Amino acid sequence: MNIESSSPQQTGQQPVGFAPRTSIEQVEEGHELAPKFDLSGLVACVTTDADSGEVLMLGYMNEEALQKTILTGEAHYWSRSREVIWHKGATSGLVQKVIEMRVDDDQDAIWLRVKVAGSGASCHVGYRSCFYRRVPVAAERAHSDALVFVEHDKQFDPVEVYGDAPNPTKL
Repeated sequence: MNIESSSPQQTGQQPVGFAPRTSIEQVEEGHELAPKFDLSGLVACVTTDADSGEVLMLGYMNEEALQKTILTGEAHYWSRSREVIWHKGATSGLVQKVIEMRVDDDQDAIWLRVKVAGSGASCHVGYRSCFYRRVPVAAERAHSDALVFVEHDKQFDPVEVYGDAPNPTKL
């Protein structure tokens, strides 16, 4: 998983400035991007396929990842497990090209609509979506509480794509 090392200044782009949060009206009804990062300096980011609307993943962005996403038009995240900026697809080739970025009402969550290069997969396990299992709820749990796979075929072999790179899933 590659880490981009160029800053906006090195690429000739102006850094993205975020507005200070001055009022509820400004945050909820204004025209300024004033994201609210949590105590860890992160904002949640839901990423969906631009064509189908399918949820591909939930990631997190710190200020730098959000800036890089805005400036490059490609998704960047903060890897909480590796504690680095992560340019989605830099290693796998499954780059997420941002078609549209939205911010929610109180600006503490981002929604990316993306087109994914290559096989269209976004999950490091090899599935198209990171949400490849369903959790039985309510009456369905009477039959079984086992997770149900809703995707049955992987889009790629993670070992071929990532080789001996450490798995980002932490126990």
